[in-house]
Amino acid sequence: MAVSHSKAPVADEVIAEQRQKLAETTTGAGFGPQSPRDISSIAGTNGRAFEAAPAYSEMNLCNIHFHEGAEHRGGQFTKYAGNGDGKGYGTGFEYSGELSEAELAPVAMKVGAGEHGGLVPGDTIEVHYVHSTAQVTPGPTLGSCLSESIMNPQLRVEAQVFVLVNDENAADFMELTEVGMVDGLHQALNIPDNTGTPVHYAGSTTGPSYNEKGSPLQVTWNVRPEVLKVNIQTVATWLEDNIFDEGYAHGVRNLIYNKDLLSEISQ
Repeated sequence: MAVSHSKAPVADEVIAEQRQKLAETTTGAGFGPQSPRDISSIAGTNGRAFEAAPAYSEMNLCNIHFHEGAEHRGGQFTKYAGNGDGKGYGTGFEYSGELSEAELAPVAMKVGAGEHGGLVPGDTIEVHYVHSTAQVTPGPTLGSCLSESIMNPQLRVEAQVFVLVNDENAADFMELTEVGMVDGLHQALNIPDNTGTPVHYAGSTTGPSYNEKGSPLQVTWNVRPEVLKVNIQTVATWLEDNIFDEGYAHGVRNLIYNKDLLSEISQ
C-alpha cells in the first residue's frame, strides 16, 4: 500500500494512555455506546439504549465527509495502518486486498493536501453519509444536522469504505456523493448498495477529538463490509468544490475495544 504520511508513528504507550484516559473519563458518567468498532465482533455491555433512527431514505441527508484510514475494522478493511501521529492521522484500517501496479501509480495532482499530508493511490478512506430527522439542508460539519427547532434529532450514518486507485474506470466519487431531492427529502442519490449487507449498530459520533473523552451524541450506524475502488482523480475534483466545504480527509478515532463502551450487535 502507498503511504501518504512520513512521520514516525507514536509508541504503543501513547495509544494505551489515550485508551486509559477514555476509560477514566467515561466510567460511571452515563455515556451511551461509542464508535468506531470492529464490526465483526457483536459483544458489548453498554446499557444506554436508544431508539434506532429511521431508514436513511426517511431522513434528510445533512453532511458527507470522510476519514483517511477506515475508522471501523472488519470485512475487507482489517489491516492496521499503525499508531499514526497520536492525533488521528496515519492510523485506522486499510483495505486488506491487493492492488495492481497500475492502480497504485502516482498521480501528478495533489489530492486533499493539508498540514497532515495528502491522499495518494492505495489510501483507504471511510465516507460518512450523515442523516438527520431534523428539517435541515445539507451543509458543512455536523452542525448542519441540527436545527434551532430540534436540537436532539435522531442521527444515522451510512458508512462506506473506499480504496483510492489510479484508474479512470473505477467508481466516480462525484456520482457517489451526488445530492438531490427524493419525496421531499434531501438524499445522497448513489450510496452503494453492492458492498455487502451493512452491519447495523448503536453508537456515537467519531473523530480523534474523542480519543480521551466520550461522545455525547447518539448515532445509528450502518457500516458496509466490502470496499469499493474509486478513481482518486474524482476525489480530488470533489475536494476542490463541494457543498460540505470539505477540502481534506479527517483523522480517525481510536477503535473502541472497551465492552462497557460498546452496544451489543443483534444477529
